[in-house]
Amino acid sequence: MQDAGFERLLMQWNKEQNDRPMPWKGEKNPYKVWLSEIILQQTRVEQGWAYYERFVKKYPDIRLLAKAKDEEVFKLWEGLGYYTRCKNLLHTARFINKNYKGKFPSTYEKIVALKGVGPYTAAAIASFCFDLPYAVVDGNVFRILSRVFGIATPIDTTEGKKQFKELADKMLDKKSPGLYNQAIMDFGATVCKPMLPLCAGCMLNKICKAYQAATVNKLPVKEKVLSKKQRWFSYFIFEAGEKTFVRKRTEKDIWQNLFEFYLIESASHREWDKKMIADFLKQQLGIDSHEVKLITTAASQQLTHQHIKGHFIVVKLNNIPPKLKTKDSLWLSAQEMAHLPFPAFINQHLETKNVQPALF
Repeated sequence: MQDAGFERLLMQWNKEQNDRPMPWKGEKNPYKVWLSEIILQQTRVEQGWAYYERFVKKYPDIRLLAKAKDEEVFKLWEGLGYYTRCKNLLHTARFINKNYKGKFPSTYEKIVALKGVGPYTAAAIASFCFDLPYAVVDGNVFRILSRVFGIATPIDTTEGKKQFKELADKMLDKKSPGLYNQAIMDFGATVCKPMLPLCAGCMLNKICKAYQAATVNKLPVKEKVLSKKQRWFSYFIFEAGEKTFVRKRTEKDIWQNLFEFYLIESASHREWDKKMIADFLKQQLGIDSHEVKLITTAASQQLTHQHIKGHFIVVKLNNIPPKLKTKDSLWLSAQEMAHLPFPAFINQHLETKNVQPALF
């Protein structure tokens, strides 16, 4: 697989556009990097920031943390939750103080062996602090690589983890691994976001296979999504002239071989409004001119093991945009659509002509 300039473009973006502020960014002290990574394991940056600063102020080095009383450290951790992280923090601080004389280990093998430190955290510490060539692989990296390289292998399978790890290692800038790892994490957090990524102005959109194929919201793929009890679907009904966009569901999922409209699936309820719709259409599909005709209230359907909820958003277009002329897309008249099989969830909408809109 060719990298198509991925590393070069990512590093160019990092140099020219990345202005994401974080107190530990550029930090070379392994104690502080380790502390920040442990705090952020189950915590948003916005929340973890203040905790990190309080910890560094009270325990400026690992020796002081190692000698602290459990109750004091847990009190400082209060509100962060997932207290196993705090237990591991103390255990590891005391282990390093005892076995390494308070000096953080400088090899990947010794770092990853520390309690509470997994491959991702170890790679971050090793690359940021010791310039060791280890690529971080987390949700951001899975998402970016799957989209840019158009990889549909499920990220939660053994095959997927192996494939993405090998690709992440291949893409890593071996000369500046720390800078590269920080760049790809920041890129995933600010540009290649899970929902509504900023594709239109993205420096990598010319080499991004998902962007070119209008499949950004389908990647990355998770095999275990099939076991989710509740799923949120947002169906965009694109109309251009007398034609409407439809596609066939070919994935190994519910409603296989039935037809549907343009789908965005999200982990939770998403309240669509005109601005969000306009941003999505511009960023991912390159659509500037459009008219939002309808946003329905939430509909639902109970399946045997899943509860489907979602909205239908009717959008009138002046013409068929290039990104919606993919190999699996069909633009059909109402008469042609009448001969296709749709899921009951969609038929429920199609058969209800007097739907009460949520907007207008």
